[in-house]
Amino acid sequence: MAIASAAPLMAMNGALKMATNSQSYLEVQDNSIPKPQQLIVISPSGVQKERMVEEDMYVLSAPLATSYPHKPPKYSDCAPLFLKVQLNHRYHDATVKFNQFGLDWTTTTHGPIPNSNGALSSIQNVKMSAKAGALASNGDIEPLRRCIVLDIEGTTTPISFVTDVLFPYARDNVGRHLDATYDLAETQEDIELLRAQVQEDLENGVAGAVPIPSNDAGKEKVIAALVKNVEAMIKADRKITALKELQGHIWQTGFKNNELEGVVFDDVPEALERWAASGIKVYIYSSGSRLAQRLLFGYTNYGDLRKYLCGFFDTTVGNKKETKSYHEITASLGVDHPSEILFVTDVYQEAIAAKPAGLEVIISVRPGNGPLPDNHGFRTVKSFSEI
Repeated sequence: MAIASAAPLMAMNGALKMATNSQSYLEVQDNSIPKPQQLIVISPSGVQKERMVEEDMYVLSAPLATSYPHKPPKYSDCAPLFLKVQLNHRYHDATVKFNQFGLDWTTTTHGPIPNSNGALSSIQNVKMSAKAGALASNGDIEPLRRCIVLDIEGTTTPISFVTDVLFPYARDNVGRHLDATYDLAETQEDIELLRAQVQEDLENGVAGAVPIPSNDAGKEKVIAALVKNVEAMIKADRKITALKELQGHIWQTGFKNNELEGVVFDDVPEALERWAASGIKVYIYSSGSRLAQRLLFGYTNYGDLRKYLCGFFDTTVGNKKETKSYHEITASLGVDHPSEILFVTDVYQEAIAAKPAGLEVIISVRPGNGPLPDNHGFRTVKSFSEI
C-alpha cells in the first residue's frame, strides 16, 4: 500500500488503529464508534517505534482497500507489548491525576484523601483548574507539571554551605586526596581531565593556570602543579567538569567519614515528599558532579533525601547558562511538551537560558542570594511551600 500521499499525523480525535511495519497495525479504538469513522495510523518500515515523531505517522480511513495486489493490514507482532504499555500509561496517569486533585483512587467513590488523623488533606482546600493544577498562593493558576528540575546552590541549599564549607574542604584536601589515591584509575582519569582543561586554559591565557608536568617528572611535582591549578579554579568558582569531578571524589571521602553533612533549607524535605506523593518527578541540575549531588542529598541534616529524587544532571549535559542544555534535559525526561517541566533556580542567567527551551521557570529568592535585575519578568518564591 502506498502511504506517501497520506497526510502526516498532527492531532486526532476519535478512534484509532495503530499500523506498524507498513501494514501491521495495533487496534486501540473504541469499537462503539462506527467503523467508517475509525482511523488507521500507519508508520513506514524501519522506523524505531520508540523514536517515532508526528512526521513518521500517517492517517488513513478504515477499512483499507484489499483488492489484488493489495493485502489487508495485519495486527502488529508487538501488539501485546503496545497494549500493555498503553494500559500501564493510562493507569499511571489516572492515579497521578487523582492524587493531584486530592482524591483517593483506591476507593470506588474516589472521595477526598484523609490524612493520618482522619481529617481531609489540605489539598482539598485548594481550588482546581480544569486544565491545570492548583491555584498558587498568590491566586495565579499553576500550570500542569510532570517534572520539577531543581538547582542546588541558592535554591535547595544555602550558598554559604557551598562557599564556606564544601569549597574550602575540597581546597584544603586536594593534595591529601591526590597523594592517597594517585594510583587509582579514578584519580588518573581526574588528572587527565585536569590536564586537558589546564592545557586549554594556558592556550587561552586564563589567569592562575600553570603547566602540569608529565608523569615522568614524578608524583610530587605532578600533584604540586595540580594543587595550584585546582586552587585557582576554586577561587574563580569555575563551572567546569574537570574541577567538579575531582571535587566530587574529595567530598565523597568527607561525607563517608562524617566530616561533611549536607545542608538543605527547612522547607525542602516536605516539598520533595509532597511532590513525590503527587506523582511529580523531581530532578537535580547542578554544576556540581552527579556524584557530588548524590552525596549532598544522601547525607543531609534531614537524612537521606534521594528517595524523593528521580535523577541528576550536571555539566556533562551542557552549561547551565546555555539554552541547548535545557533542550537536552527535556529530551531526556520524555514529556509531551517542555512546559510540563518546572525549573527552579536562583540564577537569572540560567532562568533566561531555560525559558526559550519552553520550560516554566521560577526564581528562588533565598537568604544570601544575589540581587535580581529590576523587572526581570519571572515569578519568584521564597520557599518551596509556595510551589
